[in-house]
Amino acid sequence: MAVTFEQRRIAGDTGSPAQVLDQAIQAHRNGALDAAEHGYQTLLATQPQHPDALHFLGVLCHQRGRSDEATALIERALALAPEYPDAHNNLGNVHKECGRLAQAEACYRRALACGPSHHHALANLAIVLEAQARPGEAFIAYAQLLQQAPGFAHGHYLLGLFLRNHAQSHEHLEQSAECFGHAWQLDNGNLRALEAQGTALYLLGRHEQAREVYRAWLSRSPDNAVARHMLAACGGGEPPPRADDAYVREVFDGFAESFDEQLLRNLDYRAPELLVAGLAARLGRPHAALDVLDAGCGTGLCAPLLRPHARHLAGVDLSGGMIEKAQQRGGYDELVVGELTAHLHAQPAAWDVVISADTLVYFGDLHEVAAAAHGALRRGGWLAFTVEVLDDESDRWELGASGRYRHGRAHVHAALMQAGFGAVDIAPVILRNEGGLPVQGWLVLALK
Repeated sequence: MAVTFEQRRIAGDTGSPAQVLDQAIQAHRNGALDAAEHGYQTLLATQPQHPDALHFLGVLCHQRGRSDEATALIERALALAPEYPDAHNNLGNVHKECGRLAQAEACYRRALACGPSHHHALANLAIVLEAQARPGEAFIAYAQLLQQAPGFAHGHYLLGLFLRNHAQSHEHLEQSAECFGHAWQLDNGNLRALEAQGTALYLLGRHEQAREVYRAWLSRSPDNAVARHMLAACGGGEPPPRADDAYVREVFDGFAESFDEQLLRNLDYRAPELLVAGLAARLGRPHAALDVLDAGCGTGLCAPLLRPHARHLAGVDLSGGMIEKAQQRGGYDELVVGELTAHLHAQPAAWDVVISADTLVYFGDLHEVAAAAHGALRRGGWLAFTVEVLDDESDRWELGASGRYRHGRAHVHAALMQAGFGAVDIAPVILRNEGGLPVQGWLVLALK
């Protein structure tokens, strides 16, 4: 690997160890990961027992998908500096994002023992308690967090999500809307909080208030794709035939860090398992012989389920943040940041399977993407996807208050038949829970 100017500067002969570390950290913050890694390694070459360099290099390794190396590096840092709360917290983050929730919990508790006011560790502890189906303990942790750090905007947002995910009454939804409002007031850069507030108001039946949230947002930021899309979703404009690329990219780049824990552990998300089980009944015993495209791969939840069937497993997603998480999870031979329909059009007869778990919920009219998928499949290939149910017998779709589209069975069937698919199977399923209620979906399998 060629050494860049920034790497040469970090490794300069005149820099003290503190300067080398500061420059590496700054490069890390700026996203210059090659330069940052070079800097940390330069410092460790002369001071192999430097806790900060070991810790930050561990964080960087996890970002690059080398989570086992990250764990070993941060554990070395903690062996040298056992009262290092940030390192305990970040080791917990590695475990959490690798699905080792009990180990993550232990790390966050050690971070809090070393630094009782470490509100990031307390927020993370609340998240993993919730993820382990211990909502009572999680609620206590969230309450402690906001008592300890009432100005922590992200804490209000997390409590809003908790109340929405576990709502057992109208009052809980009201409280979640208030939390999202507080989060936005404290940090008007937290667009997810504003979007969540508008959605909560709409679900509470306060439709005009929801529209006012998005209109006020658009008055400050007229070109904001999220505000424009969500205003249409709440009945304040003509719904587009599909979600704007900028909307999808902005929402999911911001959602990448917490995507898995929210869907899998808090919403009981099951679309990947349902889709792969449906495919397996048609594909037969896995022989690692198929070329498979995970279309809208997100953080890569489908990868471990698809891998036994695939000789080549590729993923494409519009969100660079999601692709980074998929790289960390591993399992793919190829990952691409790109728009789904264009990606399919560019690869004629390239795939044996195209699978799309809850991605086409951001498409209204399915005709174009169905035709693109048909063209990208080989003869005998399968398209498998999920969408949310619109309980309507006619050939219709509509944009819901969540910002996702719902589809009538007739529309799904018509789009696939017009695209040229032969056998089409559309079955009702429960995709996840939301606001304490099941989300009804269609599981669709279509043969070319």
